[in-house]
Amino acid sequence: MINEDKVNAELHKGDGLPADLFDNRPKVKQASPKRRLNILPANPEETPSHRAVGLGRFPSWLHRPLPQGNELWATNRIMRENRLHTVCEEARCPNLLECWSKKTATFLVMGKECSRSCGFCSIDFNKAPQPLDPLEPQRVAESVADLGLKHVVITMVARDDLPDGGGAHLAEVVRAIRRQVPDTTIEVLTSDFAGNWDAVDAVLAACPEIYNYNIETVRQLTPQVRHKATYERTLALLSHVKAHAKKQAQLHSENSGGAFFVKSGMMVGLGESEEQVYETIRDLGQVGCDIITIGQYLQPARNKLLVKAFVTPEQFVKYADYGYSVGIKNMYCGPFVRSSYNANLVMQQASGQLKTINSQ
Repeated sequence: MINEDKVNAELHKGDGLPADLFDNRPKVKQASPKRRLNILPANPEETPSHRAVGLGRFPSWLHRPLPQGNELWATNRIMRENRLHTVCEEARCPNLLECWSKKTATFLVMGKECSRSCGFCSIDFNKAPQPLDPLEPQRVAESVADLGLKHVVITMVARDDLPDGGGAHLAEVVRAIRRQVPDTTIEVLTSDFAGNWDAVDAVLAACPEIYNYNIETVRQLTPQVRHKATYERTLALLSHVKAHAKKQAQLHSENSGGAFFVKSGMMVGLGESEEQVYETIRDLGQVGCDIITIGQYLQPARNKLLVKAFVTPEQFVKYADYGYSVGIKNMYCGPFVRSSYNANLVMQQASGQLKTINSQ
């Protein structure tokens, strides 16, 4: 058989012309290398014998119908018009469509670049993020009003490049919301401010109703999951916040905005054991956490930690039951639970306005 490529190359050898110049054969587009799928743990479900099609890569409890309605677009419009960021987008939260369709979102302040690079988080990393925007607090407050939020969650990127870690700026966001919509309850989800308790106190002085700082994972996995934060410093910060809450209760401060709760959350599915989760729940209880959230870790990007296990809904019920058994007042556990997911309902439950929340 004649090799046409070889013949063509010989014909034009030494004439300075490319070998394929007179090759008029139809070109076939070369297929790009097949994109490798993320590595996932085995689906723990068993395929029913009557099913003709096998189970998917994700268990059934991680499949949900898409939400309906136009509020999703309204939420997006408000965020874009006010040039604001949300952790829903930057952290690739699986609940984004559901929450935005309810006209609720978790605001991410101080930019969308974090000075830390944790193994579980997809927020962009930059050692020297952009300067703070002094107009951001007012834009956040106006957006809260536009969305009609009765409860709002404000979170932040870590700003180790700032002397106070951004504590004063976050406090100003809280005060701006209080001025704009005084009846809205406010929850802050902060960094550890690198152990700067003065920065923590600056946020507390703004009187949010809930102070949330996530422990994220069990003690044994903390070094590989979190960048600079430590397990012990997390407990110390939560203990410091609880001490402040007790002091406020004793003083009956008129500026406290009502009840004050300490909250923390963690992910499971990173390779932790059941007993290690129980230990973390006990530790959080000992430092005075009023609310604990536990949800399934899902890998947000290829360069982030792999999912080691899909935790069943029954296991989440066990974690919640254990938390209540050791004295935690409010447990919110489920596959899709995130620290700010259904935060308004969690606030109502903690305040005694709601008995239970469906977390499945």
